[in-house]
Amino acid sequence: MRILSLAPTSFFNDYGCHVRIYEEARALQNAGHHVTVLTYFKGENVPDLEIIRTRPTPWHSHYEVGSSRHKFAFDALLSIRLLRVLASRPFDVIHAHLHEGALIASLIAKPWNIPVVFDFQGSLTDEMTQHRFIRAGTLPHRFFSRFEHVINHLPNAILTSTRNASEVLRRTLRAGDTRIIEPLPDGVDVQTVRPNVLTALERAHLRAQFGITGDEFVIGFLGLLAEHQGIQCLIDAAACLKAQGRHVRWLVMGYPGAHHWRAQADAAGVGQEIVFPGRVPYARMPHMLALSDIAVAPKLSLTEGSGKILNYMAMALPTIAFDTPAQREILGALGVYAPRGDSQALAKGVAELMDQPARRQALGAQLRRAAVQYHGWDRAVPTMVGVYEAARARRVAPHTRAQAHAPAHAHAPARRDVGDKTGL
Repeated sequence: MRILSLAPTSFFNDYGCHVRIYEEARALQNAGHHVTVLTYFKGENVPDLEIIRTRPTPWHSHYEVGSSRHKFAFDALLSIRLLRVLASRPFDVIHAHLHEGALIASLIAKPWNIPVVFDFQGSLTDEMTQHRFIRAGTLPHRFFSRFEHVINHLPNAILTSTRNASEVLRRTLRAGDTRIIEPLPDGVDVQTVRPNVLTALERAHLRAQFGITGDEFVIGFLGLLAEHQGIQCLIDAAACLKAQGRHVRWLVMGYPGAHHWRAQADAAGVGQEIVFPGRVPYARMPHMLALSDIAVAPKLSLTEGSGKILNYMAMALPTIAFDTPAQREILGALGVYAPRGDSQALAKGVAELMDQPARRQALGAQLRRAAVQYHGWDRAVPTMVGVYEAARARRVAPHTRAQAHAPAHAHAPARRDVGDKTGL
């Protein structure tokens, strides 16, 4: 199958959304399909993946992570490039990422009658609010909320990064709408992301580069350093543990804004406890995570997925997470939870795991086993292909919409919660 992956972002960069795009494409190509990625002008090329880029805007050659007013111009250039690509070569389906991708593909692909599958990774309005591009309750917030609702009704099918998102979307569809909506939870490359990627000597040497001694207890985080990722909660938890006399080191990896968060840590009195290494290349991610004893996932967003947790699981890292539907969906009974936004509870979860080495070891082994058995990206291919085929059938015979939903389930293996899988 010839698949056009439409990515209205600066692909590839080292954070969750881009990792999902990359791993989906790689899994599809490993299964014998051909994937072409159409994306913005800026970004890193990755091996064995065809990437087509737009031209840069003459007045702006830099792109910020997250919402930006410059994205309107970038999306216009992406639309023009998409027209040219579709006019020059055939595709069986467009796999559109993010709301901008779903809108552009749904409107421009109509003359070619190519089905569009929308990869829904979270609410557009929620993301814009979290990045402070708009404020909740304002006229722009209401406008974009309505705009998002319209976009959700445009594509032939929708893949969601969480089951919770698929349930929410089904509730918001118009009565009688039989649109294909299928959960496609994030996966992980368990062959690359694994424990023991470093020898004990290599681990000690790499820790020393960040001023961490071999016997210090380390809590790891890897992801975007953004408000909605709960970085301030993490800093507050570090201050709480320090006030209790706990000696803990924090390895907070990611970008952008490391300088800002370092200043926040200094203001909270934990500048010496928290290390901000900055951006971590995707290929180095397992090595950096291997420096931690446990991991934290203090994400505050209620609509986005939390793919970083799968990396923690594959590395056999016991994980403390804020209790949100997306994070509980992944960790199930194997997670250690704190109420959303509660820094003291987050600190308490860390302290409990510090005091229970046997529990840490058991949780780590169970998490690794669950990652291997249920979250490899190869398991996502039947779901994606099943939805593609159902969307194509719906395009060919639109009067059979009620029957078009069935093939997606017929091709997708049943997926259960982690707690069910492990018997816990």
